[in-house]
Formats: sequence, structure tokens, C-alpha cells
Amino acid sequence: MHHPRAVVIGAGIGGLTAAAALHRRGWSVTVLERAATLEPVGAGISLAPNAQRALDTLGLGDDIRALAAWQGDGGLRTPGGRWLSRTDSAAMAVRFGGPMVLLHRATLVDLLVSRLPEGRVRTGTAAQLADPGTPGRPALVSTGDGVLEAELVIAADGVHSDIRHTLFPRHPGPEYAGFTAWRMVIPAPERAFAPHETWGRGRLWGTQPLKDGRVYVYAGAVTPPDGRAPDDERAELIRLFGDWHRPVPEILAAVAPHDILRHDIRQMTHPLPAYHRGRVALLGDAAHAMAPTMGQGGNQAIEDAVVLAHHLAPDSADPSACLAAYTADRLPRTMDVVRRSDRAARMITLTGGAAVALRNTALIAVGRLLPHLALRAFDGIADWRPPEPAYPSGAGAGTHAVAHRSRHARPDGGTDQEAL
Repeated sequence: MHHPRAVVIGAGIGGLTAAAALHRRGWSVTVLERAATLEPVGAGISLAPNAQRALDTLGLGDDIRALAAWQGDGGLRTPGGRWLSRTDSAAMAVRFGGPMVLLHRATLVDLLVSRLPEGRVRTGTAAQLADPGTPGRPALVSTGDGVLEAELVIAADGVHSDIRHTLFPRHPGPEYAGFTAWRMVIPAPERAFAPHETWGRGRLWGTQPLKDGRVYVYAGAVTPPDGRAPDDERAELIRLFGDWHRPVPEILAAVAPHDILRHDIRQMTHPLPAYHRGRVALLGDAAHAMAPTMGQGGNQAIEDAVVLAHHLAPDSADPSACLAAYTADRLPRTMDVVRRSDRAARMITLTGGAAVALRNTALIAVGRLLPHLALRAFDGIADWRPPEPAYPSGAGAGTHAVAHRSRHARPDGGTDQEAL
């Protein structure tokens, strides 16, 4: 039996999900990763119900749901500790049919790799697109070991994608979003805390528990691009956040400078003309880099991968029509999420004292009148479902998600509890 060949360039979350989904559809998949290993450096990822339902198609949704650590209250705070708004994990699960799950990226990578045959991921392998292919000619990928032919190439090579530039050289590419982010995963503080995100003047801090007892911490600040701390990033964070409410000082006292990741946030608010050309499909940050302010970057990459595999039958000798359908499905949705993330970033990173005071006052007032208002920002995002047939026969995760949907969702997209 002939298995069409697919080459995935980039072994991040989107690339590995695409590889696993295509393998499940009968494709012979090779993943090429420039880095020497698949060990993601200390960072977490938030998986909303939309990504969990996408992972149901790989039989991984329930594995992810079992890692949910957020229980009870959480919400938005000021640097002094005052609550701007509150919500709880149960409200999220009821409104969108599943919990919000934070986990270490390494955990998700291991789960995705487990869905691939041994040897399909080649690390330490830089790759370039030599020819995007045509309906009558395969695509060509150049590596240090030679040239690979493929019926399909998936470019999952990140925000600075070389393949995107090759396919669409006139596109301006990603732009600086105006702020820099720091991330770390550390042991939990001794004293318990409620999960929170804290908004200051041009600064953001988040402290979120993981199931394994550690804490995922992220921070952001309005800074010029390409900056670095004059001493180390821990000292920089102490200058920016050292006097904020607990557990921020405790976390900064415990973290080692080398455990802190720093990177500028870049986004693509100007859409590509398409997410494909020839036999090449772009997905994830390569197609639609977005600000992390709604936590949807990895989630949208996972959606991309599942929708792409849905359109690509194993007998697709010429995937051109399939890739056009992929673009038609994904470009409008992902650009909507890019724009919504950009609007959220602008609100979070306000720097003027009057503007910040007005924002905080509005959040407090509206939160009292309409509890769980913050969840409504995810309407149309977290309630997304994979294209049918969504769940393979016999997959326990799919059965769970369908049952959950039947309890909570209505055809008009609302929920059983209108107060939410």
C-alpha cells in the first residue's frame, strides 16, 4: 500500500501535532528539527477546551484534561493585590465544555511524540525548502544529508519562518508587539496562592499552578525591542516586579537567573494571502504569529494541524485543492484571534496613569455586575470544535468530549447557564 510522504519542518507543538495527525490519516511522515534535542526549555503552555477537543482526534484529550490543576477561584489583580475581577475553574468548564489546563511544554511534546512511530523525528537537522512543488512535481526539501522529495511539506518553523519568506517574499512578516516577555517554571511557594494574572502600568505578571506541583510564571513589560538586562534577568524582574503582591517576591527570591527565558513578542496583524503555496502548508507562528495575551498561540497551531490533516486524505496525490480548503478554513479564524489578542495586549500594556485607573475601575464595576465576564472574551475561541468526523471510533477521549458537549452546549453556541 502506498503511503504519501509528508515532511514537517519544525518539531514544536504545531509541527508534532501535524505529524501525529497525518500519521493517523495514513501518511508517511518525517519531522526535521534544527535543535539537537526535543527538550523544551522551562516554559509552560495553556491549553483551552478548543485545543483539547482538537487533541481528542489523536486520542490525547483526556490525558490533557487529567493534568488540570486550576481549582476554585482565580482572576485579575492589581500590583497591590486588589482583585479586579474573579472567576473560577468550574465556570470555565461549564461555559466551554472543559477546563483550562496549564502544563509544561515538555509534557505535551512527549505525548505527541508517543503518537509517532520510532525514528520519525530527526533532530539536529536543518532544512530548507528547495522547491515548493506543483500539481505535477513533488516538493523538495534540502538537508545536510541530501534532498527529500515529498507530496506535502508542512512549514512549522516558527515566528521567523524562512519558508514563509520564501513563499511570500513581499509580506512584511512579524512586527514587534511593543512588549517583552519572561517565562519560567519553578517549584511552588510554600504558602498557597490563588491563580492570578496581575496588571500594572505597562507590566503584567501571571502565576499559575501545574499539576506536578510546580508553578508556571510569566511576565511582560513595555520595553524597547532587542533589549537585555545590564546584569541578569532575575535582577531585571526584581526591578520591575519586586514590590508587587505575594507570591511575586517569593518567586523572584527562589528563581535562578539561568531558569528565566526572555524574548520579545512579535505578531503578524497583516495577514498572509494564503497559508499554502504549491505543496507547502504553513501553520502555527509561521502562518499567524500572535501576542500571547489570550494564551492561544499553541492552541491555534494545534487546531491548524488537525484541520490540515482533516482535509488531506492519504490518497491525495495532488494536495492543492486540499490545501486551498485548509487556507479557507484557517485564515479567517486565526486572523480573528490575532486581532483579538492584539486588542487584549493594548489594554493590558497601557502605561498612562489615568488610562490604567479607568481600565481598573471599569473591570471592577463590570465584574460586580456581570460575574465571570472575563470568560466572555473567549466566546468564539474556546468553544471551537474540530471538523466532523471529529473523534475516531473507539477513542475514549472523543467519547468524553461528545458527552460533555451534549450536557453543556446548544446549537446557537450558548450554554445551559445564561448567568455565565
